[in-house]
Amino acid sequence: MKIKSREIGFDLDGVIADTAEAFIRLACEEHAFCSFTMEDITSFQVEDCLNIPVPLVETIFDAILRDSLATGLQPMPGAVGVITAMTLSAPVTIITARPLHQPVEDWLTHFFPSSVCNNIRLVAMGNHDDKARYIHEHQLRYFIDDRAETCRQLADVAITPLVFSQPWNRGRHDLQSVESWQEIHGLLAL
Repeated sequence: MKIKSREIGFDLDGVIADTAEAFIRLACEEHAFCSFTMEDITSFQVEDCLNIPVPLVETIFDAILRDSLATGLQPMPGAVGVITAMTLSAPVTIITARPLHQPVEDWLTHFFPSSVCNNIRLVAMGNHDDKARYIHEHQLRYFIDDRAETCRQLADVAITPLVFSQPWNRGRHDLQSVESWQEIHGLLAL
C-alpha cells in the first residue's frame, strides 16, 4: 500500500508531538511524581492507570495544551523530516482534539521551517469524537491517531485508520498499526 500525501492526515499529540514524554517529565520535575514510565500509561485516560490525583493530571495536560513550547514538548522522532518531505508534494493536514489553535501553531512554527508551516492545514477542533467530519471535509482517506477509540470510529465511516502504537492502545484494537515515523514514511508515495 502506498498512500498519497494529500490523502492522509495526522493527530498531533501522541503522533507528531511526544506528549507522553512531556507529561512524565513535568509530573516528575514539577510535582515529584517520578515513579512511572511510559509503559505504565496503559490507558488513554492517564488517571485510570497512574496513581496521580486527577486535578494534577488536568493541571499538567492544561499546561501542555496552553503553552507547548514552555513545557518543552518535543516532536516524535522522525516526524519533522517526514512531514517536511510530504509538504513538497501536497499540504499536510493535522486534526487535533486540542481546543486551542494558537499554541499548536506556535509549536509548529518553532519546529518546522516557514515553508513547511505554509503547507500545513491545522484544525484544532476540541473533540476526540468529531474528527471524522473534518477528515471528510479535507477529503482524506487515511488518518493516523494514537487513540484506538477514535480509529474505530473512523473505520466505521469509511476512513482507513492507522493506530500510532503507544502503550495506551496496545491490545485494545484489531486495526492496522504503525510503530514509528520511519514506518509511516515507508507507506507514503513521495
